[in-house]
Amino acid sequence: MIEVNNLHKSFIDKKNMVKALDGLSFTAKNGEITGILGPNGAGKTTCLRTLYGLLKADEGSVLVDGINVLEDPLAVRQRLGIFPDKFGLYERLTAYEQVDYFASLHGMQGAKKKAAIVQIFKDLEMEELAHRKTVGFSQGQRMKVTLAQALVHQPKNFVLDEPTRGLDVMSTRVLRNHLAKFKEKGHCILFSSHVMQEVAALCDRVIIVSNGKLAAQGTPQELCDLAGEKLLEDAFVKLIGSDEGVAA
Repeated sequence: MIEVNNLHKSFIDKKNMVKALDGLSFTAKNGEITGILGPNGAGKTTCLRTLYGLLKADEGSVLVDGINVLEDPLAVRQRLGIFPDKFGLYERLTAYEQVDYFASLHGMQGAKKKAAIVQIFKDLEMEELAHRKTVGFSQGQRMKVTLAQALVHQPKNFVLDEPTRGLDVMSTRVLRNHLAKFKEKGHCILFSSHVMQEVAALCDRVIIVSNGKLAAQGTPQELCDLAGEKLLEDAFVKLIGSDEGVAA
């Protein structure tokens, strides 16, 4: 479970103080997929970077399975699988070597590490990619390697930043199917997306962020009901009080 409590974070931009997070709080529960929606500049990325431990909040806390990110960042990282918005790979390495490297970063060794790598390649149905260098991989293949990196240490919590950006329809379906399987196993899945149909179809709960604050939260249907709209996109625009467009 991921708990975000009263997060505040400000930056100086061109000599002006910008408040990226202004008391943001929400919870992403085990066995659920929680989506984060918000317009550009809403604070989504700042929130996720604080969750990763890359940024330190001015005030507030983030707990992962009850562990404070600031107090024990290494323990938190053991419990997090991070799936970034860009599938950057070391292209001189094979897919196996790539995942092996990340397993080592998480402290895995010996037979336990090897067994975990073999299992994640089996789970993601990518055994045929294992010993191929990743140079020239398609976006779908790169996505699978990146997902394997995030999951090889068997974390309880997954954080994905716009995971389907740049993927074709088939690769997107593969990723969605895997997320559904991990949800069924009781994992906590938190992801940001700008694809409203994807959020509406996948998410058990949706967090809408605007101006660094929680604007609304609930199931996709609850948010539609709250806004008096039939479509999540229309509900989103109404709930953030803007007609400038949808989340990015």
